Formats: sequence, structure tokens, C-alpha cells
Amino acid sequence: MTIHITPATAETLTATGITLLADVADTNGHLTTHRSIFKPGTEGAPPHLHQQAGELFYVLSGTLRVLTNDTLTTLAPGDTLFVPPNTPHAFEALDAPTEVLFVLTNAKPRFDYYRLLEQAYQGNAEWSAVAATSNLYDNHYVESPTWQTR
Repeated sequence: MTIHITPATAETLTATGITLLADVADTNGHLTTHRSIFKPGTEGAPPHLHQQAGELFYVLSGTLRVLTNDTLTTLAPGDTLFVPPNTPHAFEALDAPTEVLFVLTNAKPRFDYYRLLEQAYQGNAEWSAVAATSNLYDNHYVESPTWQTR
């Protein structure tokens, strides 16, 4: 099964800057992928981990600060980072608009999670509703003193 996503067919969520490319159902369970564009200084995700999924980051433009465990790393255009399952991580754009391609393997379907995030950013859903979906979307929020003091 092959799939072809074009800019005209991809769903873009404007409040979060996420473009949904292919979800688990589209790839016969192999992966889910999306592109995000973050405004300078914008947190992409607070500290969290995925119990089942591995997550690949590929920076297309800008600079992305990433927390993995207790280590902060800055990614530049062309950099790739893979975060294995059960690894706490977080990320944010630094001083320029930052575009990142994300690919999650062994993932649960995620597009409805991103749609819920969109609603929360727009004020149409409570953040507690997002937190309540941890098991459903394999997105488990964690505490990180390193991230808090960055």
C-alpha cells in the first residue's frame, strides 16, 4: 500500500501549526507523521514520554531545543534526532520560526490527539481533557526540573 499526501490534501491545524500527513490507519500500522511550524520561543511540547512509540525529529528550518532525559540539545536545519520509547522529552523553537518533521513508529493513532490540542489552544477544550488522554494516545506528561530551569 502506498500513500501520497500533497499540501492540498493534508489537514493543517492553524492554532498549533501542525500539518497532519499520515496516521497509523493510512500506513497500515507502521507509523504516524506530521509537520509542525513553531513560532520563535514557542514550546512545542512540555516534558512527556511515549511508552510504546519511538519519535524521530527532522529539523527543516530554524532551531529546536530538545530535552531528552536530563540533557538539553539544540537541533539545527538538517539535524535528525530519534527518541526511543520511555524517554522523557520536550521541545521548543528558539529564535526563529522552526519547522520540524515528526515520525512516530509503533504509535497509536494520533491525529485526534492533535485535533484536541488544536481545540485546547483555541480555548474550545480544557487542558485537563488533553491530560486525560494519556493512555489513549500514548502521550504521558512527566515532570522535569531540567526543563523547568532551562
